[in-house]
Amino acid sequence: MTGKIVRQIFWVVMIFAAVTSVSLFAQAETQAQHDARMQWWRDARFGLFIHWGLYAIPAGEWKGKTNYGEWIRHSAQIPIDVYDKFVGQFNPVKFHADEWVSLAKDAGMKYIVITSKHHDGFCLFDSKYTDFDVMSTPFKRDILKELSEACRKQGIRLCFYHSIMDWHHPDYLPRRDWEKDRSAAGAVFDRYVLHMKNQLKELLTNYGPLGVLWFDGEWESTWNETYGRDLYQYVRSFQPDIIINNRVGASRSGMEGFSQGKESAGDFGTPEQQIPATGLPGVDWETCMTMNNNWGYNSHDKNWKSAKDLIRMLADIASKGGNFLLNIGPTSEGVFPPESVERLREIGKWMKTNSESICATQASPFKKLEWGRVTQKSIGGGTRLYLHVFNWPAEGKLVVPGIFNKAKLAYLVADSKKAALKVSRKEDSLVVEVPKQGPDSVDSVVVLDVEGKPDINDPPEIKSEFDIFTDALEVTIASGRENIEVRYTLDGSAPLISSPLVKGPLRLTDTSVVSARCFRDRKPVSGTAQARFAKVKPRPAEQGFVVKPGILSAYYQGEWDRVPDFSKLKPVRSGVCSVLDLSSRKRKEYYGFEFAGYIKVPKDGVYAFYVESDDGSRLYIGDVLVVDNDGLHGMTEKRGLIALASGLHPIRACYFNKTGGEGLTVSYQGQGIAKQPIPEAALFHK
Repeated sequence: MTGKIVRQIFWVVMIFAAVTSVSLFAQAETQAQHDARMQWWRDARFGLFIHWGLYAIPAGEWKGKTNYGEWIRHSAQIPIDVYDKFVGQFNPVKFHADEWVSLAKDAGMKYIVITSKHHDGFCLFDSKYTDFDVMSTPFKRDILKELSEACRKQGIRLCFYHSIMDWHHPDYLPRRDWEKDRSAAGAVFDRYVLHMKNQLKELLTNYGPLGVLWFDGEWESTWNETYGRDLYQYVRSFQPDIIINNRVGASRSGMEGFSQGKESAGDFGTPEQQIPATGLPGVDWETCMTMNNNWGYNSHDKNWKSAKDLIRMLADIASKGGNFLLNIGPTSEGVFPPESVERLREIGKWMKTNSESICATQASPFKKLEWGRVTQKSIGGGTRLYLHVFNWPAEGKLVVPGIFNKAKLAYLVADSKKAALKVSRKEDSLVVEVPKQGPDSVDSVVVLDVEGKPDINDPPEIKSEFDIFTDALEVTIASGRENIEVRYTLDGSAPLISSPLVKGPLRLTDTSVVSARCFRDRKPVSGTAQARFAKVKPRPAEQGFVVKPGILSAYYQGEWDRVPDFSKLKPVRSGVCSVLDLSSRKRKEYYGFEFAGYIKVPKDGVYAFYVESDDGSRLYIGDVLVVDNDGLHGMTEKRGLIALASGLHPIRACYFNKTGGEGLTVSYQGQGIAKQPIPEAALFHK
C-alpha cells in the first residue's frame, strides 16, 4: 500500500475510535454511588474560577476600544497570525502557584477551576499535541503542574476548565464568520474530537486526581448530546470519581445553565452570572460569576462588585442548595488584580468566623424570609438552622416565621462562648432575642437548633401537566411534611377541617379553582395553595384544501432588537424547508426568519409548544400568540399551551438574531407525543 492510503486508513480508524469510544470503566452508577461521588463538591459550596491565557496581554484593549475580555480574538476580529504573536509575549514572571492557592484557601474556597484551554485554543499546560501552549512562550513553565502541586500541598481540589470550542485548531468547525482567510476546506471535525480527547487524556493522567472537569463552548452546531455523552464516559474512564458539568453535552438551556431532558450528560447545572430565584430540590448546580464585568483580565474594567454583595451572594446561593464559583482574571504578569485580592480577603475574614454556615450545609427549608437567608445541617435528633441575618432587627427580636418545631438552643456563631439566646414561641413563629446590634454588618449568623426535621408552614403543592384541558384532567396534591393531612375544595374557598381529604389524584371534568391546606390535630398548619384549571374547547382544524410537505421559509437581513413585522419587509430569499431550522441562513448575525404553513396534530386535546432561541422568537397558531420569547437574550426556552382539534392548523414562527450566539428550536408535546422538535412529517404548506 502507498503511504497515502496507509495514512487514510489510520485516520479512519482513529476517528472512528474517537467518536465511538465508550468506557468500560464508567459504568452506570447507583444513586448512592452518585451521591458519594458528589459529596465533597456539595460540601464545598465555594470555589475559585480563574480565566487566564493570552487574552491577558491586550488586557481588554484593541484598536482604541477597551471593552474586551477573554473573547477578544473573536470580538475584535483579530486574525489568527496576529493573535499568535501573543505567544512570544506571554511571560508571567510574577506567577506563584502557592500564593494563588493560599489566597483561595484563606477566602474559604475549597476548590479551584482554571482554564486549561479557553476558546482561543491556547493551553496553559505542556501538551505534546500542540505548540500553541505555555511551553512555546518565554515563560516555558507548566502552570497547571505547579498549581497541582500547590493544591495538593494545601488541601485544595484542583479542577480544569476545558473549552470544546477551539478557534485555533485547523479541524475545528465552524470557522468564525469574519475569518475570510481561513478556509474550512479539508477540516474534519471528528479529527478535532480526537485531538481534544488526546489533550484531555494528558490532563487526566499527568496532574493527579482532579475534582471537576468544567467544559464550555458546547453550543455550536457541530457539537451534540451524543458527543457529550461519549466525552463524559471517556473522561470518567481515566478518573471514575471526577465530577463533570453539564456543558459537556448540548442540552443546556441558555445562561440559566440547566439541562433539558433526563438523559443529558453531566453532573451539575451551570447558571452563569445569575442566581436561580428559588432552590431546586434534587438538582446540583453552581453559579459562576465575575467580580466585575469580564472573565479575563481587563485593565479598564472597574465595575467591581463589593465584598458585601459577594458575601451575601454566597449565603443566598448556599441557602438555595447551590455552589458559588467566583471568578478572577489574572494579569499577564501572573498576579491577581488588587481589587480581587482585597475582596478575597474580606470574604475570607467573614468565612473565618462563619464558614460552618456555608460548607456542608443544605438548602433552606423556608421559601422566603424578609431579614435574610437560612442554611441547615442535620444534627443528632434534630436540625441546625443557620440564620443569615442581612437586616438586623433593631428591637432585638428576630422572628422566624411559620415553623412548628420545638427550639432547643440558639446562639451567635461569632460568639466563641456560644452564650444561649432566649427563644420563645408566638403562634406559628419562633422569636429569638438577640443583641441590639449584630456582630457583622454584612451577614450576622445565628444558630437555631430545633427538634426533628424542619416543619415549616408551607401549603401543599398542586400539580398537573397543563392548566387547561378539553375533556378531563388529573391533578395531584401533595406535601412532604410529616404528621399532617391535606384537605381541598374545588370552588376557590379555603379548605376547612370538614372539607374533603386528599386520598389520591383528583380528576377534574369542569373548570375548577383547586384549593388545598395542611391540617394537624384538626387545626390548619399552613396557608392555602390555590390553582385554577380551565376546561376549554379545542380550536377547530382547517379543511377543504390540499397541502404539500414542508413549510414556507422567508429569510431576511437586518438589525433588530425585537422581532420585526416581517410582512412589511422584503425577504432576501424565500422557499420551502422540511423543518423549522436556520441552516439556510446566509450569515450568522443580523438576520431573521419567518416560517409559515400548517401543523397537523393527531388528536383533539391540549398541546404544549416550546420555543428555545438566541435571540428573539415568537410562535403563532392561527392568530393566537402561543409563545412569546422576544428580545435580545442568550438561549432561552419558553412554553405556551393551546387546545387544538385533530387536523391542520396554521403555524407561524418568527425569529431574529442580532449578534453573538444563535439558535432556534421549536418543539411540541401532548396527546401521546413526547416533547420533541416538530418533525418533518407534521409540517405542510399550500
